[in-house]
Amino acid sequence: MKELSTEQRLLLALVLSVAVITLTDLFFFRRYPPAGQAPPATSVPASRQTSPAPPAASQPAPSAARNPAVAPAAATPVAGTHEQTIVVESRLYRLVLSSRGAVVRSWQLLDYHDDSKPPKLLNVVHPPRDPESEEWPLSLLTSDPSLQEKANSALYQVEPGGSATLHAPATVEFRWSDGHLAVTKQMRFTADYVADLRTSVTLDGQPVAYAVAWRGGFGDATATGPAAQIQVFYSSDGKVETIAADKVGTSDHPEVPAAVPGPLQFAGIEDQYFAAAFLPMGNEVSGWDWRTERQPPGAPPGTTEPVAEVAVGPPNTAPGAVSLELFVGPKALAVLGAVNPQLRALVKFGWFGFLAEPLYTYVLRNIYRYVHNWGWAIVILTIVLNTLLFPLKLSSWRSMQKMQRVMPEMKTIQARYKKYPMKDPRRQKMNEEMMELYRREGVNPLGSCLPMFLQMPIWWALFEMLEALIELRHAHWIFWIHDLSARDPYYIIPLLMVVAGYFMQKMTPMTAPDPTQQKMMNLMPIFFGLLFFRLASGLNLYILTSYLIGIGQQWYLNRTAPLPSSAAGKKPKPM
Repeated sequence: MKELSTEQRLLLALVLSVAVITLTDLFFFRRYPPAGQAPPATSVPASRQTSPAPPAASQPAPSAARNPAVAPAAATPVAGTHEQTIVVESRLYRLVLSSRGAVVRSWQLLDYHDDSKPPKLLNVVHPPRDPESEEWPLSLLTSDPSLQEKANSALYQVEPGGSATLHAPATVEFRWSDGHLAVTKQMRFTADYVADLRTSVTLDGQPVAYAVAWRGGFGDATATGPAAQIQVFYSSDGKVETIAADKVGTSDHPEVPAAVPGPLQFAGIEDQYFAAAFLPMGNEVSGWDWRTERQPPGAPPGTTEPVAEVAVGPPNTAPGAVSLELFVGPKALAVLGAVNPQLRALVKFGWFGFLAEPLYTYVLRNIYRYVHNWGWAIVILTIVLNTLLFPLKLSSWRSMQKMQRVMPEMKTIQARYKKYPMKDPRRQKMNEEMMELYRREGVNPLGSCLPMFLQMPIWWALFEMLEALIELRHAHWIFWIHDLSARDPYYIIPLLMVVAGYFMQKMTPMTAPDPTQQKMMNLMPIFFGLLFFRLASGLNLYILTSYLIGIGQQWYLNRTAPLPSSAAGKKPKPM
């Protein structure tokens, strides 16, 4: 077997890296159908209508001043006479509450639009197929199906009364009782993305173990690709864990837990750019339970529309009462950092987050403040980074020159031992002669590759950063590019990227003596370009700009420090 050269090993590593990225995108990101194309609803078996309620917390109840809870409702029957809708608005959101079940029917984020044509204001609540369904945010879960059905379908008495539009800060209180089961929900909405929620459930005056849940799907229902993947998350001991919603509680993934017991710092549901998180009141850690469902109860097997829920059990208060905060908003670092506890970890920068986050916080964001365009900010950031990394490229260039100078002698040595098989002991003599040649001429065979490997963490950090930033979602650059987080609709940037990459490779000197390897290296930009057609426009813009800068830098090096004439003027002959 022929021993792999350094260039072949590098080429193999690059191909395997791209293959891993591509396969991950294909097999680990769920694609969901556009809204309105869900399978028809079917009858709901009683066994699937409820989820087990979380156990009541065993810790002693804190004082009312630290964590106030809503007082249990009286046993006197209390109910509304007809369904009412209450609209709560702030500069950032507009949500619709219904007195039937005291749930959220719509939660629009006013600074964002969905991916529909034409775009509409983003509603992070996914309406169920059946309007009478219990699958709405802030519905209740109990271990008794009959109690759960009553609590989530009853007509509540609302304060303030009558259908109204309120402007945050505002408080809405729902009360209902049939004389035995009594439920109270009090919601206080602030001007930002965080709301207070206090609930109480009693049966004949005794507290009932229950959970408040975000039921139904979440996020942009019109999104496709990675942006459509719904995940559930929770924080335990300061570490955030995320699980794809369609893997939780299914027989296909027995390794994934269906419930995660507390204590947890927070728990919630998210897509790539938005999140809904249940938070403890104040700084206390709540004993919460967390679970999801893969699909709507009673839906036929193979349903592709996920319905996930995050159930929050009683925290450190008396059983039957839950006091918490609810964050519903964008996964922007500035917004998440203002929440207590901080949710910044929901923005996933990958393995090289220690590089990606500072690049965004201290460089890209400050560039944007001057140019007011995220596309041009990416271009300027790429120019700055390539300028700073030019000394590494110059070092690589010097190593290439040395390799080119000794290449004729390398070919002579390789030709002399070509007739011996790889396992022949005489092959060791060839390696010794090659090493002696490197030592004599002061050549490091890895000198041309090492600078590139040193830059790879920065490249990968930029890749992860541009993939995670909500600021690039629906961000206009120029002309036909109206969304830097989506692929180029006409594939103009990827095509330019392929051409620029090919010319840059042709301008770069070859250190591989094998003509076959040289041809493969020349075709690498085309190969990668075809894969990058599926990437976001912002990422392709970064790569295209890097190639264009690389062409300019290579032209400068070729003119100011040309290769030795003996190497530059001859093409290696096939052996």
